Amino acid sequence: MSITDLESWIGRKEHCDDNIDEGHIQKMALSLDTPAPVAGDALPALWQWGLFINALPYRELGDDGHPRRGGGFLPPADDRNRMWAGGRVEFLRPMRVGVKGHRESTIASITEKDGRTGKLLFVTVKHEYSQNDTVCVSEEQDIVYREPSPPKLEGSLIAPHAQWSEVVVPDPVMLFRYSAVTFNGHRIHYDQSYATQSEGYPGLVVHGPMIATLMCRAFTNAHPDKIITFLSYRGLRPLISPRPFHVAGALSGKGSAQLWAEQGGTLAHQADIRFKS
Repeated sequence: MSITDLESWIGRKEHCDDNIDEGHIQKMALSLDTPAPVAGDALPALWQWGLFINALPYRELGDDGHPRRGGGFLPPADDRNRMWAGGRVEFLRPMRVGVKGHRESTIASITEKDGRTGKLLFVTVKHEYSQNDTVCVSEEQDIVYREPSPPKLEGSLIAPHAQWSEVVVPDPVMLFRYSAVTFNGHRIHYDQSYATQSEGYPGLVVHGPMIATLMCRAFTNAHPDKIITFLSYRGLRPLISPRPFHVAGALSGKGSAQLWAEQGGTLAHQADIRFKS
C-alpha cells in the first residue's frame, strides 16, 4: 500500500472505557514488583498503558501476536515489524484507581522515512484519557514499522553520571506478567523461538513501555515529593532478557530531569521530564 493510501487513515478514531479496577491494578503492581495503589489513589505515571485495551479475537491477530495489519485501528504495514519508537505524555491531573475512565485515540500522522536498514513507517497516535469528562492524560505515541532486518543491539551513547539508579533483572516471568496485564500479544516478549527465528533477536525483548514506566518509578522513588507533569521518551535499542539493566536519572534544571535506561555503560532508552512539588 502506498503512503498516499495510508494517509487516508489519518483522523481515524478509537474509543475505550475502563473501570480502572483495583484488582487489575494489583496485578500490574505485581508485574512491576512495586507496591499497589488502592481505590481512590492516584494512578502511577504511565500505568494507563495497562488499561483501556480493545482486545481482538484470535482470528484477527497476525503471526506476531499483534492485531492483523489493517484489521484494527492501526493502518496496514505489509510485513514490517512493529516497535514503539517513543512519545510525549502530559499529565494534567491524577487518574484515580476505581474511577471509570475513557480513552479517545486518533491517528495524527503517517510518514515514511529511509533508515539505515530500510524504509521506516512512522505512525503517531494521539490518546486522551479522561475521568468525569475531564482529560487527565494527553499523549502522543510514535509507532514505527521497520522492514525485516537485524535489530540494532549495541549502544553508542555513553550513559551520563546518575544521581539515582535502580537495577532491573528482566527475567522471562516478569516479561510474561507484563505482557499479560497489558494484554500485549507481541510474541517477541514471551516466545523465545519466534523472537530469535522470526525477528532476529538474541532472546526475549523487554517491553519499551515497561522500561519507560520503570524509569518514571525510579524518579518517583528518589523524589517522593515530586509529581511528573510531562514526559518525552524514546527508545534507542532493545534490551534483551534476562540481562540486567539500570533505570537511572539526574536533575537537569529547576523542575526538570533526564531519565534513562542503561546497560553496559551505554544508553538503551532515554527521556526528559518536567515535574512539580
